[in-house]
Amino acid sequence: MATGSVWNLPNALTALRIFLVPILVVVLLTKDLFGHDQDFLGLGIFLVAAVTDWLDGWIARRWRQITTLGTLLDPVADKLLTSAAFISLVEMGFAPAWMVVIIVGREFAVSGLRTVASSRGVTIGASVWGKYKTGLQVLAISLLIVTRRLGEFRRTGEVILWLVMALALLSAADYFYRFSRVVLRDEGEPT
Repeated sequence: MATGSVWNLPNALTALRIFLVPILVVVLLTKDLFGHDQDFLGLGIFLVAAVTDWLDGWIARRWRQITTLGTLLDPVADKLLTSAAFISLVEMGFAPAWMVVIIVGREFAVSGLRTVASSRGVTIGASVWGKYKTGLQVLAISLLIVTRRLGEFRRTGEVILWLVMALALLSAADYFYRFSRVVLRDEGEPT
């Protein structure tokens, strides 16, 4: 971990992402508060927040500004953003609640596994399936946010949401498999 100020640029971007979550929810769920372009405003807020997710990690690695605070806050900010967006889409009627429960539940289950592994000195790196899921998740949420205004994107957003759910399950299975091989295997060995 690099030393230095806790409030570096990557951590500020993570804090911005957390700050944008309630604003996103208000914009998406407060009917007619922001006029004709409300959904596009919501999309803009979501995309700015999603870009900060990529940007904060890139800057932290590139400029060696990785901090304990950033390591802890970044995944929390990610889960808050996607969970809030998905739950808002359920409330708006654009995403089935059962799918959102699976996707959001996967996020918390994987976070739990990674936390347990980390407490035992084991790092379970990001899964390639999880990275694909994240990219498709941003696309699905974006398309579903603008469904009220651009209804032609609803079907595409729904198809991508099915892919997100499939990748969520696949990546969760991958994490559970790697967890069981590294952490649970070590617990079974005599001391």
